[in-house]
Amino acid sequence: MNKQLALAIKLNDEATLADFNWGSNTLLEQQLNHMLTFKEERLLYLWGAQGSGKSHLLQASCQAVSVTQSAIYLPLHLLKEWGPQAIEGLEDQDLVCIDDIDAIAGDPFWEEALFHLYNKIKDMEQSLLIISGNQSPTTLPIKLPDLRSRLSWGLVIQLMELSDEDKINTLKLHALRRGFDLPESVGQFLLNRCSRNMHDLHQLLNRLDDASLAAQRKITIPFVKDILNI
Repeated sequence: MNKQLALAIKLNDEATLADFNWGSNTLLEQQLNHMLTFKEERLLYLWGAQGSGKSHLLQASCQAVSVTQSAIYLPLHLLKEWGPQAIEGLEDQDLVCIDDIDAIAGDPFWEEALFHLYNKIKDMEQSLLIISGNQSPTTLPIKLPDLRSRLSWGLVIQLMELSDEDKINTLKLHALRRGFDLPESVGQFLLNRCSRNMHDLHQLLNRLDDASLAAQRKITIPFVKDILNI
């Protein structure tokens, strides 16, 4: 099953710690880098609004250590249908990143499986565990009391959303990596008229880039209106 997992789950090559726009999340940046480097703190629960960058950071953390250590990224919104057996035997990984714990909240079998994995990783004394959720551990709808309490045992840090200026700068940097300049006015238009979720905005920008290449047109506000029908 774990070999199948490794084949099924592909990390986003563009997700790196160096390329993440930390904005006001300076403390998180320091704590995460320190955790991955020195392993003094081995448990982290990261929470924040959907689309704030949690998945990026978990995948980036795996890529940051993968040169010298074993790491696995587990997006529970995809793995939920595989069943709890999908995460058996993963405690020997140097880094385990569990994304979207909200996806299995209320499922007694998944909650028990995560509870046991958490304990095994903690007992390994060398393994790191990062779990992400859309809510804090105290408000997460986890039914198993022992699992809910364990989510607060290590570091608990909220990922703050970027300001509009930081979001536009992130989109402009993403555009540069794809080989084009994104006008400030287009970035502001996307924020005003489309999803403000950074994941959705990145996907939207990729779509606009593909359309502009096909049409041999620059990405302007009229072009965006035409492509998105807004």
